[in-house]
Amino acid sequence: MAKRLKAAERKASILAVAKVLFADRGYHGVSIDDIARRLGVSPAVLYRHFPSKEALYEAVLGDIACTRENYVDAILAGPSGFGDVLLRMTRVFVDSIAGDPDYLRMEMLAALESNPAAKQFFDNRWKSFTDYIEFSLVELSRERRAAHVNPKAASLMFQGMMREALYAKCIYRSEHYREFDLDTLVNRLVELFLRAIGYTPSTEQNAEK
Repeated sequence: MAKRLKAAERKASILAVAKVLFADRGYHGVSIDDIARRLGVSPAVLYRHFPSKEALYEAVLGDIACTRENYVDAILAGPSGFGDVLLRMTRVFVDSIAGDPDYLRMEMLAALESNPAAKQFFDNRWKSFTDYIEFSLVELSRERRAAHVNPKAASLMFQGMMREALYAKCIYRSEHYREFDLDTLVNRLVELFLRAIGYTPSTEQNAEK
């Protein structure tokens, strides 16, 4: 018989188990019965806390959102050039996501399942990068310190590179990238991205270093 937990503890345990199952099988591959069975309780226990599987899935996403990264310190912690700030932001993001492979699996499965609400949630996780890259490239292009590239396409390129690095290192455990630790791989990809957009630091930014 399952241990009787306080309401907050029970809700937390439901969210934790649901996250693991959604990460393994996706939204459509998991039922309330599956989650209840893993917890060792009846489905009625879950319905006391969540009226539906959809509500439970949204609660899992909400729980993830509570751990969203804060980039303020990363922005202020060193040289203020675009490349330096982007690298520091990326390290904060990668360190956070690498510690939660279930998040990565949920993101991947949400894309495969074409779940609009979930896709929007995971896309929003990248919004800090999207906004920073797109805004900065407009300014850098005006100052002739970056090529005239499409800011949205450049942002998409950056996301794709970082997603692949995280998937390869944290989910697939790809032998192809075994010689690089995640930090080294991220550093090299950021360098590659900066070269691809033709980024040139200002004289003042070089002096900051």
